[in-house]
Amino acid sequence: MQPDILSRSFYQRPVQQVARDLLGMRLIRREAGNRIGGIILEAEAYDGEADLACHARCGKTRRNEVMYGVAGKAYVYFTYGMHWMLNCVTGEPGYPAAVLLRAILPVEGTDYIRRRRLGIEPSQWTNGPAKLTRALAIDRRFNGVDLCDPASELTIEQAEPIPDWFVSATPRIGLGATPEPWLSAPWRFVVNLPAWQAAHAASNHDIKEE
Repeated sequence: MQPDILSRSFYQRPVQQVARDLLGMRLIRREAGNRIGGIILEAEAYDGEADLACHARCGKTRRNEVMYGVAGKAYVYFTYGMHWMLNCVTGEPGYPAAVLLRAILPVEGTDYIRRRRLGIEPSQWTNGPAKLTRALAIDRRFNGVDLCDPASELTIEQAEPIPDWFVSATPRIGLGATPEPWLSAPWRFVVNLPAWQAAHAASNHDIKEE
């Protein structure tokens, strides 16, 4: 049975809602017929030209033009001269908003990820936005890719949503001298992984006991 890929309408909503609802969904990179990826655990919302932490704060440029396009496209950019960052475009065309994917829990293609993260503890493979793209071999080629296209090499699939009691909303990370209120806006959404995993383990145990 073919997994359900998140539809365009999922992304055509306010960026904060999309960021929160991406938690628990499954990011999949297809490579040479193999599926590589995992469950989204952390995401940050960036909301238009008024958001002084957003790439669109200075208007449309060659670098950020994908953000002004159709929701459900990947926005991939290079930063610090060494890292690629993966984002999902949201909202209506012409309004530049996107969700930065910051972390996943690897569940598929872990042999590929292990080779790309050689010598690194599994808990550190994909627990950061640059680590994630390195583990999944995501770079400039994926900028503008349609995440809603089943034929795409990069998609996000429907999976088990994360209940609110396992999710925290905090200020975004690494914003430097960004002024308030943008510096403290609680637009980073992160899963309490140990608590969520413990609940899953207990649930599975209960099912087996029955």
